[in-house]
Amino acid sequence: MDIYVGNLPYDVSDSDLQQLFEKYGTVASARVVMDRATGRAKGFGFVEMNDRAEAEKAIAATNGADMNGRPLRVNESQPKPPRSEGGGGYRGGNSRGGGGGRW
Repeated sequence: MDIYVGNLPYDVSDSDLQQLFEKYGTVASARVVMDRATGRAKGFGFVEMNDRAEAEKAIAATNGADMNGRPLRVNESQPKPPRSEGGGGYRGGNSRGGGGGRW
């Protein structure tokens, strides 16, 4: 089960996150999301635990828990919605279904 962990202190490392969740079971992976431009943590991360019961116990125990003065927001991770292709936006056209020429 993938677990989202939000409102993390900015100085938390992957190993800190792993140690927090290992109290409740086996952690397959723990990753703090980093900003590519600054190299600084973005304040959230993900933990993967293979045993659902252990993961649910970890979520219940850590959601709202204080970590360096910040209350953690912890829940089951939701899949990221797919990105649309292209830039989006309005491409023109008219009410009769024609192309994007001048009006």
